[in-house]
Amino acid sequence: MGQKRQQGQERQDRQERQERPGTATARSRAWTRLVDAVREAGRYTTIAEAERVTRIVLSALGGHVVGDERVALAQALPPEAARVVASQIPVTRPQTAAEFVDGVAARIEGATPATARWDVSSVLSVLPDLVGDDLIDRVLRELPPGYALLFGKAELVPPAAR
Repeated sequence: MGQKRQQGQERQDRQERQERPGTATARSRAWTRLVDAVREAGRYTTIAEAERVTRIVLSALGGHVVGDERVALAQALPPEAARVVASQIPVTRPQTAAEFVDGVAARIEGATPATARWDVSSVLSVLPDLVGDDLIDRVLRELPPGYALLFGKAELVPPAAR
């Protein structure tokens, strides 16, 4: 029974990936590439799971990126992802990276801080290749320290003043 369910899910995933040109529900190729990259990075078993995690993490990120960086990020992302980011109300106070991960954990049923960190990193670490390192560096300058590792980047600390 489990094998049949997995085969059915794989068939559904393939159908979801097929584009339907000219329809409002068509997924962009860029969105498909983003979800595929997240699926590979996070080793998710289905496209549906990778897409769900991608939407949750981008939704959380959308509340933390504001101003010109939010506009630039939305313009660089696939339309589906841009809508998720741009539709979020900005948070009233910045969160540490750990608080951000905990917030994502609260949005995913059964998640722990460790699994949420995996999910967050699986999504955010593919963004530099998609939107460019320069834009991610600009976004990181707007976020509190600690987020760089979630994006798969080193957290560079300026040398102390002498």
